[in-house]
Amino acid sequence: MTVQGTKLNFLGKVSPPVIGADELETVEAPAGLVRVEFEGGELTALCPVTGAPDIYHVHLDYFPEGSILESKSVKLYFNSWRDTGVFCERLATVLADDLAKAVQVPVTVTLVQQPRGGLSITATAIGAP
Repeated sequence: MTVQGTKLNFLGKVSPPVIGADELETVEAPAGLVRVEFEGGELTALCPVTGAPDIYHVHLDYFPEGSILESKSVKLYFNSWRDTGVFCERLATVLADDLAKAVQVPVTVTLVQQPRGGLSITATAIGAP
């Protein structure tokens, strides 16, 4: 599919359940767009110590300068973490860096881990392009 002159591999197609950071897709930002935020609760990973699932509410925030993240590729990228053992704080930093590289602007990622053992963790990271 081509959108605004950009060929997209995932939007409007049956796609793989996961993609890597190098496969994140972007499209041209429309004129006048000053801020983009994503919010959702479909990000999961595994505790690297116990292997128990960690479920996250995620918030992304960035100020585009030319391109924006294509949402389906972001969802597929998030799916790539579901079988990975990683601490919340590290996951926030990796996501922020990967997404910032894709759009070439700083991206703020906030993860709120659902409570396990009575504790919730919130980690915020700013990725640099």
